[in-house]
Amino acid sequence: MNKQVAVILSGCGTEDGSEAREVILTLLGLDQRGIGYRCFAPDGDQPRVVDHRSGEAYDATRNVLREAARLGGRETLDLAALDPDDVDGVVIPGGVGVIHTLSDFATAGTEMSVLPQLRDALVPFHERGKPFGLMGYAPLLVPRLLGEGIAVTVGQNAELAGAISSMGGLHKSCAVNEVAIDREHRVVSTPAFLLAGGPAEASTGIFKLIDRLAEML
Repeated sequence: MNKQVAVILSGCGTEDGSEAREVILTLLGLDQRGIGYRCFAPDGDQPRVVDHRSGEAYDATRNVLREAARLGGRETLDLAALDPDDVDGVVIPGGVGVIHTLSDFATAGTEMSVLPQLRDALVPFHERGKPFGLMGYAPLLVPRLLGEGIAVTVGQNAELAGAISSMGGLHKSCAVNEVAIDREHRVVSTPAFLLAGGPAEASTGIFKLIDRLAEML
């Protein structure tokens, strides 16, 4: 039976949800390697909605799960339905939704907390030793979600790297085509669009992440 991965989304669009290009490259990479996937997102309103042309926030109500389905399709499921017995690993693409919806890092900084639904859904995976792949902003979740002392990368961003260290994580500086691997904790991460200038450049690290994740499934 083919391995299955849960892809955790935080909406649709890099300014207030999941980074769409990272999601598409992730799904492509998984499919090319014969790894099945299911997309999940929390069912609730986004704390922030942004006009992606102007970059300005505006007053509107958007449901995270409905927005995520623009990327994951009609099969996108409520995060509350995620069962660690059904899938073999987890991938979390980046995007500003990671720091506004899946956590409050954007407003709380290193005093951040993780969305309770995310913690409830994903901690059992970590406790069972199932692997995680994280890209873009997603590695910022690790110290609060999976625990301290886990090595991750946000590329070469000194401010974000410092935040990870302040929360008890370990940061490894990486180029866009590289991954940070913590084999003990079964976590792989890559900078993706924190560094990439376009999809082709981002794909080098994302596909490498998927290859390393596949070895752990």
